Formats: sequence, structure tokens, C-alpha cells
Amino acid sequence: MTKHKGVAVLRRKHTDRRLKTTPHITPRQREILRLVALGHTNREIAGSLGISVRTVEVHRFNLMHRLNVRNVAQLLRQALQQNLLPRNFSTK
Repeated sequence: MTKHKGVAVLRRKHTDRRLKTTPHITPRQREILRLVALGHTNREIAGSLGISVRTVEVHRFNLMHRLNVRNVAQLLRQALQQNLLPRNFSTK
């Protein structure tokens, strides 16, 4: 096996492992994720939770990093696929 093929195999195994495990998110991150999914802005989320906008931004950044996504659409897609949001999240 050449060096490049070995690296590709290791990357594939790492990716497969990442997809099989559900990332741990805190209750606060789950709450913010639900509010993002409902379409609330960072400012609205901060106001309703009594925290700063910067804190909301940090929680969103951490969520996106843990789920390995780059935008809100990908964040919501991953959250639904990994059952971090219930399918009917708008009713809770």
C-alpha cells in the first residue's frame, strides 16, 4: 500500500467513525439549536434566554464545529439526521 492510499484509508475510517457516533451537546446547545431551527435570530435567542448575543454566537459556533458543518442549513440537516432535533421540533 502506498503512502497516499494509507492516508485515504485512515481518513475514511475517521469519517465513518464520526458519522456513526452522535455528538454530545449540552442542554443549552440543544435549546439554542431548537430556536435556530424555528428561525429565530441570534438577538431573539439571546433576549428570550437572557444571555448575550455573543454567547449565542459561541454556542452556535460550537454546535457547527461538533457537527462538522459550515452553515445553518447543514446544521439543521445534521441535527435531524443524528436525532438531535425531534422531527416535530416546532411543537415543543
